Amino acid sequence: MTEEQKQPENPVENPEVAVDTSLENQNSVPESAVELDETTEINSEDHQTAENEEIFAAFQQENANLKQLLDEKSQQADLAKAQYARLAADFENFRRRTTKEKENLEAQTKKNVIAELLPVIDNFERARTQLKPESEGEKTIHSSYQGVYKTLVECLKKMGVSAMRPEGQEFDPNYHEAMLREPTNEYPEGTVIEQLMRGYTIGDTILRHAMVKVAVPQEPVITSEQKTTENEENDH
Repeated sequence: MTEEQKQPENPVENPEVAVDTSLENQNSVPESAVELDETTEINSEDHQTAENEEIFAAFQQENANLKQLLDEKSQQADLAKAQYARLAADFENFRRRTTKEKENLEAQTKKNVIAELLPVIDNFERARTQLKPESEGEKTIHSSYQGVYKTLVECLKKMGVSAMRPEGQEFDPNYHEAMLREPTNEYPEGTVIEQLMRGYTIGDTILRHAMVKVAVPQEPVITSEQKTTENEENDH
């Protein structure tokens, strides 16, 4: 018997069907393998979700920490701002107080110095009214010290010193000091008749009160006839 005449032990009646069956066997996947893949995918998703939750929790914690730190820094900034405001207010009060004290000290010093010069002014004024120069030499001397007097008066004016002119004004104890009282009917009662020593002010401050003579009502003059009449009335 030849090889061509030999029959295979497992003959296949339809070769196409055999091929298809072989392909189906190759493409088929075991159910256990499918279940394993699904379980692996679920575990992977759970793992990813857990990681995301951990990241989100860490982010929330970091956000809370940053918020707490921001609140602390804000409180510190508010405290520093309040301290700065108090220091600025204290410094401004200190500056105003020292400026006022400096101004008062300067004013008081100026007042004291000028007060020491007022008697010199008084002497110049008395010399001007009492001395009557006659010779050329006396007139020259008189003119010289009057020039000094005028220069001194101009300096005092520049410093804010003013002389009082109380004649004819009503007596004011804030500015005047009554040295004499003169009965008269020529002036109303309480009127300053004469300034005996000149008073001075510097700004609103009194350097020296003006010493003045003040008018008072004159007592009525009783004649001899009026006295006789009064005596007769008293006898009756």
